[in-house]
Amino acid sequence: MSKRKLFYSLPAGIRLIVRQLYYLPQDMWDSISNSRKEMIPPKGMIYTGGGNFEKTGLKFLEYFIKYGKLTKDSAVLDVGSGLGRMAIPLTKYLSKTSKYRGFDVVKKGVDWCQKEISSRYPNFQFEYIDLSNDLYKSTGKDPKEFIFPYEGQQFDLAILISVFTHMSLEEVLHYLDEIFRILKPGGRCFSTFFTYDQDTQPSKKNFTFPYQFEGFALMDEKVKSANIALDINILKLEIEKRGFEVDLYNKGEWQQSNAESLDFQDIVVFRKK
Repeated sequence: MSKRKLFYSLPAGIRLIVRQLYYLPQDMWDSISNSRKEMIPPKGMIYTGGGNFEKTGLKFLEYFIKYGKLTKDSAVLDVGSGLGRMAIPLTKYLSKTSKYRGFDVVKKGVDWCQKEISSRYPNFQFEYIDLSNDLYKSTGKDPKEFIFPYEGQQFDLAILISVFTHMSLEEVLHYLDEIFRILKPGGRCFSTFFTYDQDTQPSKKNFTFPYQFEGFALMDEKVKSANIALDINILKLEIEKRGFEVDLYNKGEWQQSNAESLDFQDIVVFRKK
């Protein structure tokens, strides 16, 4: 059994504890040596994404500016704000009069961001939303019925980094409706996915999606939100049906190994007409 498979076999709450124990020695050393930077969480707290926490955020900030047309005065919605991986670099870029809103289904992430980020940058606000997701928690409301807690046409840019990769197809489609509602005309959504074409097998080395269904494939049949890959043709069709236009589709390193990949996951940027 692979480490990933073993990790997903554990209950959601236990997965977070295992990660905390794994990184405990390093987190203790960082605390003793006072080497962890301001607003950067301990490694054991991080429950989404891999790689260097700070560098990843800075990389995506460049992408938001280049591909999402982010400006210093943009109003930004961060869906799945986590522990502030995307918010932290934005604090150094957005003006004090701009608006940032983030929400997440994991309360400890929201609590951390409120304490470490909102206390320093009041225009950055975070909200906990009690939604079910079998990767992170076993309780909560149905995401397919969740209405974003914002008025319509408020935001210039919505960002969803490694969020759609952990949602069912039905949940993704509902979120597309909500994103269209809250974006201003001409506003953009910068999102990451795992995607595949009907003619290609959604897999690469040990990163595979063996459980295939109509329009999507799963990495783990028992933990349906662990990782999901979507048929790119169906995804583009559903995006366009809602009144968006796809500006960018960049295949990630998970399905191709070349310099054209911007990230491990696939990047899709779409604009509200």
